[in-house]
Amino acid sequence: MPKMKTNRGAAKRFKLTGSGKIKRNKAFSSHILTKKSTKRKRGLRQADIVDSANYKGIRRILPYM
Repeated sequence: MPKMKTNRGAAKRFKLTGSGKIKRNKAFSSHILTKKSTKRKRGLRQADIVDSANYKGIRRILPYM
């Protein structure tokens, strides 16, 4: 059986935590920042955990994570 290929785009966007959860960065933080409040932008800087509904799909495209 051949080796599985990792989705390289996903590999750059997700990291695994020590407890096995998948960490991700939040969206909407790269441009058009003037209309967003300081509080909102500060919240977007914090990393988040991938939702359980998406966990299985992420693991499928990152087989060696």
